[in-house]
Amino acid sequence: MNVFVTGHQGYIGAHLVDLLKKAGHRVTGCDLGLFDGCQWEPLTRPDKELIKDVRALELADVAGHDCVMHLAAISNDPMGELDQNITFSINRDASIRLAKLAKQAGVGRYLFSGSCSVYGAGKKLDLAEEDPLAPLTAYAKSKIETEVEVSKLADKSFTPVYLRNSTAYGHSPMLRIDLVVNNLLGSALSYGEIRIQSDGTPWRPLIHCKDIARAFVAFMDAPKEKVHNLAVNVGGNSENYQVKDVADNVKRLIPTAKVAFTGEVGADPRNYRVKFDLLNQVLPNFKLEYTLAKGMDELHRKMVDHKFSKADFEGPQFVRLRTLKTRMDRLSTTGTVA
Repeated sequence: MNVFVTGHQGYIGAHLVDLLKKAGHRVTGCDLGLFDGCQWEPLTRPDKELIKDVRALELADVAGHDCVMHLAAISNDPMGELDQNITFSINRDASIRLAKLAKQAGVGRYLFSGSCSVYGAGKKLDLAEEDPLAPLTAYAKSKIETEVEVSKLADKSFTPVYLRNSTAYGHSPMLRIDLVVNNLLGSALSYGEIRIQSDGTPWRPLIHCKDIARAFVAFMDAPKEKVHNLAVNVGGNSENYQVKDVADNVKRLIPTAKVAFTGEVGADPRNYRVKFDLLNQVLPNFKLEYTLAKGMDELHRKMVDHKFSKADFEGPQFVRLRTLKTRMDRLSTTGTVA
């Protein structure tokens, strides 16, 4: 197949391009390149690469592809709050526009990278796709508003699917430590402290970033009648954890690390435990490759091998928000982000 991947240089995109290429697909990647230089390990390159803002994509860019996998976005809650107008412009408006371009170009399938954060302050635990949504941030709102609008485009020749991904973690050639699992492990290696910014009680469904990439490939290959215009939680029923459970896993790997509750964010209102029964129904052969323990074991080994340090933890390379702010500051003073 010919596959168009946006955000191909990102945390999940780096795995996705590699999986698609190994499976024999032809890949076009589109990425703005905002985080050039942040890679930890070499990236698998797509067959064709567009260094382009997704808001500027044209019909000719997506024509000739069988599937669009749309990952490019302002990638988490803190970045999304930096400028909500930009967040909605990229995460919602550009996503809807790309879906329209894909449909116009005759692309049969459009896979949208959504988020379980749409459940926000869950009214109950074990949330399924049909349960009420309670998005608390611009990032989460942009995801659900995209689902609503793109669903209107679905017809017999155009199949959108909305992957409501669990909170990602784990090793990637484009490592991020602004994610709860990676952050707590990096903190322990850097300071000898597992620094928890909340009280440790909020629930999160967790998934290895490579398993998200694997899910995209599975949804591309799935029969249309199984996945047409569906929003599907992506993760595993056994992979729901409280933040304090993550800390326990860090302690398992680094027994000398002390748990420290910093209280910076107080009582985190985002609290959601999620069900993945629908995923198991529509993709019965798809199984997660990683448990939290296995993924953390791998990431810990990688961090030790790379000699991950306090300078890495405090620097901009692995924290997207810091990189973005650094480049914005450089732009304001020098007129260039290079």
